Amino acid sequence: MLILYGVAFISGLLTILAPCIWPLLPIVLADVTQTKSKKRPLGITLGVAISFTVLTLSVSGLESSIGLNPNVLRKIAVIVLVVLGITMVIPKASQLLETRISRLSGRFGQVGRNSRTDFRGGFITGLALGIVWAPCSGPILASIATLAATNKVSGQVVLVTLFYVAGVSIPLFGFAVGGQRLLVNSRRLSKYTGKIQIASGVVLILTAVAIQTNYDKTLEAKLLNAIPSYSSALTKIESGNGVTKALNSLKGKSSGVLGSRNTAGLFNTNTPAADFTAGTKWLNPSSPLTLAGLKGKVVLVDFWTYTCINCIRTLPHVTAWYNKYQPYGLQVIGVHSPEFAFEKDTNNVLSAIKRFNIKYPVVQDNQLDIWNAYNNQYWPAEYLIDAKGNIRRVDFGEGQYDQMEKAIQALLIDAGAKIPSSLTGVKDVTPKIQNTPETYFGSARSEYGYPQPINVNGTFAFKIPDSVPVNQFAFGGTWQIADEYAQATAGATIKESFTATHVYFILKPSKVGAQDRVLVSLNGTPLTGPYAGADDKAGELLVDSDRLYEVYNSGQPSRGTLTFTFANSGTQAYTFTFG
Repeated sequence: MLILYGVAFISGLLTILAPCIWPLLPIVLADVTQTKSKKRPLGITLGVAISFTVLTLSVSGLESSIGLNPNVLRKIAVIVLVVLGITMVIPKASQLLETRISRLSGRFGQVGRNSRTDFRGGFITGLALGIVWAPCSGPILASIATLAATNKVSGQVVLVTLFYVAGVSIPLFGFAVGGQRLLVNSRRLSKYTGKIQIASGVVLILTAVAIQTNYDKTLEAKLLNAIPSYSSALTKIESGNGVTKALNSLKGKSSGVLGSRNTAGLFNTNTPAADFTAGTKWLNPSSPLTLAGLKGKVVLVDFWTYTCINCIRTLPHVTAWYNKYQPYGLQVIGVHSPEFAFEKDTNNVLSAIKRFNIKYPVVQDNQLDIWNAYNNQYWPAEYLIDAKGNIRRVDFGEGQYDQMEKAIQALLIDAGAKIPSSLTGVKDVTPKIQNTPETYFGSARSEYGYPQPINVNGTFAFKIPDSVPVNQFAFGGTWQIADEYAQATAGATIKESFTATHVYFILKPSKVGAQDRVLVSLNGTPLTGPYAGADDKAGELLVDSDRLYEVYNSGQPSRGTLTFTFANSGTQAYTFTFG
C-alpha cells in the first residue's frame, strides 16, 4: 500500500502539468492579485484541497442518502465566483460587500473581517473551485470515485485521496505565490494593479459563465483531445504491477470469503450464512423465505442482475440445477442486486424472470442489504448453504459449474436425499480468451475513456478521434454525463476498439414506448451479415426497453472497432460488456 500512496502523491504533483487543470490557473491568479498577503495563496490552496477531498469521498453518499444534486453545488460555486468577480471589477460593489461583512462581524465577532484580502477570502474562492474542479483521472482517482460511488470509503481510501491532494497542493501553492509576486510586487506591473484586478474579475465572471453552461468541461475535453499523450503518460505511471495490486486490495478484490477459502476441494469455506429478510420485495412467488424456514434444505443463493452478461450466461446452469434437484431438497434463491437505477424496477425484473424461464423465488435487493450482509462484491456470485445453515462453497463469476453441481449433490446426500448421480450437462460458454473489460460510460465508474475517463457530470461536446486504442472508447458529439450513464443528443457517437467474440450494449430508450435508433458500423462499414448480433437489424439497433442488446457475434475471438451513431436525443448508454 505504501507504493500506492507514493504514486498517488506523484500523480498529484504532475497534475499541475495537465491540460484539464489549466482553466483553473487563471482563476487562481485572478484571486491572489487582490492582495500582497501571503495568506491568500495559502487560503485558496487549502480551500481547493478540502472541498475537492470532501466532495470526492462523500458526494455519492450524500446523493443517495439525502438526494443531494451535485449540480446544486456547482451553482453555489458559480454564485461565489460571480460575486467575487463583481467586487473586483466594481469598487463600489466591493465597498458594499465589506460594509455588509462588517455588520455581520459586529454580530458574530470578528468572523469575516478583511475577508477579501486575507486567508478567508482565498479559502472561500478555493472552496468554490474545489467543487467545480475535477482533475485528469488515471486509474487511482477512477478507483477512488468507484469506491465512493458504492459507499466503500475506508481509511485507506481516505489516505490515498489525501496523498493525491497533498501532491496537487504543493505546486498549486507555488504557482499562486509565484503569480502573486509577479503581478503584485513587480515594480513594472505595480502601476497596473487596478487594471490587473479588473481583468482578473472579468476572468472570474467568464469562468462562472463557463461553469454554468458546462463549457468548462468542454474546454477541458478539447485540451485533452489536443494533448492526448498526457493522459496516456499518467495512466502508464499509475498502472504498474505494485499499484494495480494495491488498487485491487483497496477495492476488496481479495477480501471476504474469497480471500479465505480453500479452493482445493468441493467445499472452500465453512461460515454461517446471513438471512434474506432485508430484501425489498419477493417475486416468483411473493412470500418471503428465511434461513430458519429452510433449515434441513440445501440452499443456493445466486446474486445476479438482469443486464449482466456474465449472470445471463450463468442462469442456464442455475435454472437447470433447480429444475433437477428441487424435488430432492434444493432451494435456489435469486438475489437480484441492481447495478443501475433502472434495474430496480419490479416490472423489469419480472420481465427478466419470464425471459430467462426462472422458476425459483427471486428477492429484489434494491438497497444491496443482502449483498452487504454476504460481503459480496461480484456479479454473478453463488453461495451454497448446507442443511445446517452454513456456507460451504462460494463461486464468483463464470465457470466451475461441474464442481458446484457435485457440491450440491454431496450436500443433498449428507441431508439424506437419494439423488441421480449424473450431471445436468449444460454447456459451459465461459469465454476462454482475455476479452476487453466491461466498459462504463457514467462518471462514477468511467475508466476506459480516451483520451481520458470522464469522471464528472455535465454536458460536454466531444470531437471523436480517427482511431481509438484497443480496449478503450471515445465519445463524439454532445453528451450529458451522469453517474450511471451517458445520454446522447441526436448525431452523437461512440467509438469502441475491442477484442471479443460477442459485444453487448446496455441501453435505455429516451422515454417509455420510444423506439430509438442506433446505427452500428464495424471498421467503418455498416454491421450486417454473419457478424451482426441478435439485436442488430441491418446495421441498426432498435432501443425499445431498458436491457442488454447483443450487437456483435463473430463466432470466434476477433478484434475490431465499432462505431455507434445515435439517431435520437435522450437515449441512455450504460455499459459495454464482452464475451
